[in-house]
Amino acid sequence: MKQDNKYELLVNAALTVMKEKGFEKASVSQIVKEAGVAQGTFYLYFDSKSAIVPAIAEKILNALFLKIKQSFNAEETIFYTLEMIVEVTFDITKEYRELILFCYSGLAYYHSFERWEEIYQPYYSWLEERLDHANQNGLIHTNLDLNSLAKMIIDLIENSAETYYLTNESDRSMEHSKNQVLLFIKSALTDSQSLNKA
Repeated sequence: MKQDNKYELLVNAALTVMKEKGFEKASVSQIVKEAGVAQGTFYLYFDSKSAIVPAIAEKILNALFLKIKQSFNAEETIFYTLEMIVEVTFDITKEYRELILFCYSGLAYYHSFERWEEIYQPYYSWLEERLDHANQNGLIHTNLDLNSLAKMIIDLIENSAETYYLTNESDRSMEHSKNQVLLFIKSALTDSQSLNKA
């Protein structure tokens, strides 16, 4: 599907309207009014309000992945990279927390989990390459499938950030949450050699 200017206008308008009104109360007519396009234009790209949710999720993920790639330093270790990913993920989750909630409800409603997997694939592949490089250089020790490992790490980091921001987890500091997820990942990547021999 060609993602032209009207597509971007609609996605940005949906972001604005849903952030203000919530997923349920936002309407297609409000979205097209915000976008400044005719109502029929909406249906050239999306067959329902719920169908725009994967596009919103993709926009949030693109913001996350762009910031990660901009912050990446090839000279640093995999553990520095993972720490950077945690920092960026917490920042983006804070910035988009209301919309992430809409994305979850909308994706569940629209049954778009295949689409979710599709939009995440470049991110999974990027981290898989970093893990492969670290594994080949002896910085980590694992016989696990690296694509699955990349998915598990990304899911764990995102879940930690979302748990902190979306559930108002006030009994723990942000730094504690970040440190715990990093400690868990580092332990898994450095201790898995002994686990693989078990």
